[in-house]
Amino acid sequence: MVLTVGTGGYLYMRYNGNIKSAPLYAGESGDAGHEVPDEFGRTPINVLVIGSDGRDTQEDCDIGGSECGPGANADVQLLLHVSADRSNATVMSIPRDLMTDLPVCQDAGHPNKSKGGRGQINSALEYGPGCSVAAVHKLTDIPIDHFIKVDFVGVIKMSDAVGGVPVCVSDNVYDPYSHLKLTKGKHTLKGMAALQFVRTRHGFGDGGDLGRAAAQHAFLGSMIRELKNAGTLTDPGKVLSLADAATKALTVDPGLDGITKLAGLADDLNKVPPNRVTFTTMQTDTDPKNDARLVVNPDAKKLFASIKNDQPLSADPNGASSAPPSSAPPAEATTAPPANSTPRKNIAVTVRNGSGAQRRATEMAQALQSAGFSKDTAAGTNLPAEQSTVRYPAGKEAEAKQVAAALGMPESAVQAGSGSSIELVIGTDWKSGTSYPGGGQGGSTAPADPAAALKGAEATTADNDNTCAQVSHDNTVKLNGHGMTPIRAFDLSPDVPVSAP
Repeated sequence: MVLTVGTGGYLYMRYNGNIKSAPLYAGESGDAGHEVPDEFGRTPINVLVIGSDGRDTQEDCDIGGSECGPGANADVQLLLHVSADRSNATVMSIPRDLMTDLPVCQDAGHPNKSKGGRGQINSALEYGPGCSVAAVHKLTDIPIDHFIKVDFVGVIKMSDAVGGVPVCVSDNVYDPYSHLKLTKGKHTLKGMAALQFVRTRHGFGDGGDLGRAAAQHAFLGSMIRELKNAGTLTDPGKVLSLADAATKALTVDPGLDGITKLAGLADDLNKVPPNRVTFTTMQTDTDPKNDARLVVNPDAKKLFASIKNDQPLSADPNGASSAPPSSAPPAEATTAPPANSTPRKNIAVTVRNGSGAQRRATEMAQALQSAGFSKDTAAGTNLPAEQSTVRYPAGKEAEAKQVAAALGMPESAVQAGSGSSIELVIGTDWKSGTSYPGGGQGGSTAPADPAAALKGAEATTADNDNTCAQVSHDNTVKLNGHGMTPIRAFDLSPDVPVSAP
C-alpha cells in the first residue's frame, strides 16, 4: 500500500511538473466570455486548441526546418465545444488564412504588444496564446474557457503515445513542403509522419488551408476511434504513457494546469460517443483583396451562434434532429439580399463615435470597408449617443438595413435621419468589437434547426471511418522549380522514402 501511494504521489508530482501554463486572456478590453448554465446548472466547455509553429527549442527548430527564434504563428486553431450535458461535441476549424479584426492585447511573458487591427488570425499567437484566445473570442463571440497549445514535438509524442493513427489518402501524394509522401490507401502514422500529415496543405484539397482542415478532421476522428476501440483510456499503462506525453507536450491556461484538471477534461470528452462528435470548418469566402486569404462568410454567424447556444450539430442517439449537412439540406437558409438591392461597394457610410472609446469610428469604418462596403466609408465627427443606430436619408432605408445586417444590429436600430448620407452611430452600448454585442460576427441568432448552421460547410462525425484525405489534382506543389500535382511529384520522386508503409 505504501509503495502504491508513493508511486502515485511521484507520478502526480512528475506530471504536474511537466505542465506549462500561460494566462487565458490577454486582450486589453473585456474578457474571454462567460458560459450560460442550462436548466440543471450545467455549463458547456469551450477549449481553443492551438497548433504552434514556434521554434523555441532546438528539437522544434530541427523539425520545422528553420532557425530558432522568438515568435510563432498558429498552424492549427480548433475550437472544441463540449455540451453542458456531455452528450455531444463540436470541433470547429478556424483557417489560419482568415483575415479578421484582431484585438489589442498584451500577453504576460511576451515583450511586444499587439496593436490590433486587420490581420491574419494565426498571427495573434506571435503575442502569446492569450492573444489567440482574445482574437477568436472577438471573431465568434463564443466564450472560451480554456486553451491548449501544442508544438511540433508534441504532435509527434502524442501520436506515438496512442500507438499510431490510421489514415487514408485518395491518391499517391508527395508534398515537398511538408515532406509527406504516402501511397494511395490506408496507413498508420506515428511520429514525424503524423506531424507531416496534419501540417500538409499543398497536398490536399485546393492546396489551401481548407483542404488541410478536412485532413486534420479525418486524423482527429481516427485518433478518437483508436483511443476508444483500443481501450487506451481504460488501460493504466497506456494512460500513464499518454499522460506523460501530453503533459510534456502542452501549454495550457491556469484552469488546466494540473493533471487532475486535464484528466477531468479528458473524462468529459470520453463521455461523448464518436457519432456525436462533429468536425466542421467555419464558412469562409476568398478575400477580395488577396486570393490567398479568406474572409468570414455570412453563414458562419449561425454556426457561431449554435455553438454559443450549446446546440448539437450531430444526430441524437435515436437518429432524430440535426445531422451533418451532407445528409440532409438545411431547414433554414440565410436570406439573400433582393436581386435589385444596391451592391455593398456602392454604399458609403459615415461612422460617428459616441461610445467614449478611442478610435471606434475609424475601427468600424475599416471593418465596413473590409466587409465590402464603399471605400468612401469613413469616420465622421463624434456624436454622443447611448444606443447604436444606423441612420438613413430619404430613399436609403434598404441600404441602411444592409449595413445593420452586416454588423449584426437589429432592424429596430435602423432609423430615419436628417443627414445627407447613411450614418452609423456607435453608442455607449458598443465600446469594443466590430460586431454588435451579443451577436459575434454579424449577430445571428442560432437557427431553429442546427443543421442550418452547417450550410456551406464541410462536416463529418468521428465515427466516419470511410473518409480519405482528398489529394489535390491541381498544380499545388513545386518540384525543382516546376509546378505540378502532388500525384505527379510522387511519381517523379522515387528516391524520396515514403513517410509510412
